[in-house]
Amino acid sequence: MARPRRATARRYLMCPPVHFAHSAAARTPGAGTDPAGAAGAARAAGAADTSAALAQWERLREVYRSLGHTVEVLVPEPGLPDMVCTADGALVVDGRVLGARSARPRREREEEAQLRWFAGHGFARLRLPEHGNAGEGDFAVTASYLLAGRGFRAGPLAHGEAQEFLGRPVIGLELTDPRRPRLGLALAVLDDAADEVAYHPPAFSPGSREVLRRLFPDALLVGEEDAAAFALDAVGDGLHVVLPRTAAAGLDAALRERGFAPVGVEIGELRKAGGGVRRCSLELRG
Repeated sequence: MARPRRATARRYLMCPPVHFAHSAAARTPGAGTDPAGAAGAARAAGAADTSAALAQWERLREVYRSLGHTVEVLVPEPGLPDMVCTADGALVVDGRVLGARSARPRREREEEAQLRWFAGHGFARLRLPEHGNAGEGDFAVTASYLLAGRGFRAGPLAHGEAQEFLGRPVIGLELTDPRRPRLGLALAVLDDAADEVAYHPPAFSPGSREVLRRLFPDALLVGEEDAAAFALDAVGDGLHVVLPRTAAAGLDAALRERGFAPVGVEIGELRKAGGGVRRCSLELRG
């Protein structure tokens, strides 16, 4: 029998994809680690449709609101097409904001714009990191752990910096699949209060898979088809799991069996930025 579930109201920071179309098709999982593969994926994806991306973003925002969550809006700036990916710009835990640090100059401007928003909205504890990380794209938060991906972007120094600033124990996980270079494509938190997660085992090194098995023995394991459909780029509130509609059919039964209520949304255009539900939704914890 599925355990009783209860949704907890959340607060998210989102940024509409107003300046999205002209470069989004080049942003695919594996970009920077497999240039030829990324280029082929970009050609297959085609140029992004800004109006369709905006409609999908607005629908995602309305889904959150309908579930009782609050959405704050970050105003997009011209020339910064990836601002829609707010989860890549920071990690927020207990009201503390750890900024992101990218090697790409344009992302640096996006990260600075996001930190300015925090400074102007009552977040007093901000840190501009010394070591590279992709914000919540590289981290996942549960009641007991701060999970941190490494291997493609963030590394041990970034993990130590996060632990020291946020005061949470960090568990480093080695990512090995260039198609899933950030933790947000390999693992999703379904119920943070209960330490319940879903993940795709082949995305991790053997040692990290063993760590995950020990920490989360009852985790939901996700196969290749759903992982490729960005199923783990999802957001859970303890009851609802908002995830791409293309993946919802594959995971629907498994989630419902555990007592969750899956909510599928269309992210076809947003996906051309290399993400979707979670990557466009930075949780403002505390």
